[in-house]
Amino acid sequence: MPCASSDGARFFRSWLQDPLRVAAVAPSGASLARLMTENIAIEDAPILELGPGTGVFTQALVDRRIAERDLTLVEFDEEFAALLRMRFPQATIVHGDATKLKAMQILAHGEAGAVISGLGLLSMTPRAVMEILSGAFAYLRPSGAFYQFTYGPQCPVSGPILDRLGLEAERVGGTWRNLPPAAVYRIRRQSKSPSSN
Repeated sequence: MPCASSDGARFFRSWLQDPLRVAAVAPSGASLARLMTENIAIEDAPILELGPGTGVFTQALVDRRIAERDLTLVEFDEEFAALLRMRFPQATIVHGDATKLKAMQILAHGEAGAVISGLGLLSMTPRAVMEILSGAFAYLRPSGAFYQFTYGPQCPVSGPILDRLGLEAERVGGTWRNLPPAAVYRIRRQSKSPSSN
């Protein structure tokens, strides 16, 4: 089992080194992990996770009986990637930048049933957010969904970006038991085609 105190220290150290890339000072809590994964089932495998950090959401997926071998984790931080390899030896761990997803060819096109994102989208440029989402949706089945949490009061992906990519977002729920309190959004393809902008 992960050690919460050592994970907290790792997270804080990574945040000090690059606060814009590591957008939180501590790992997500168990209540947020449950909220992020509660709509994901075995039949959604394989699952793509972006920015797994110390693996809190990953463990919640395993607890929901998603096999480790059906998990592909993309982590930019080298220390976190090494930790994930140790904790989830059967998962595919990719040490890389989530803005370069399309070039990674880590899953077959349209294969994943869900994407879970622990990335701090609010601290990223609109271009980076678009690259992450367009790359993630290239791997998602037509019915697949992208799950993103935020500490902010609304969806961390702006309306213009959603419209441009032909996506829509809905709030799944929130939790006050996380520090800080957080909300989860599910992002899916719109039934209509994206705008031509």
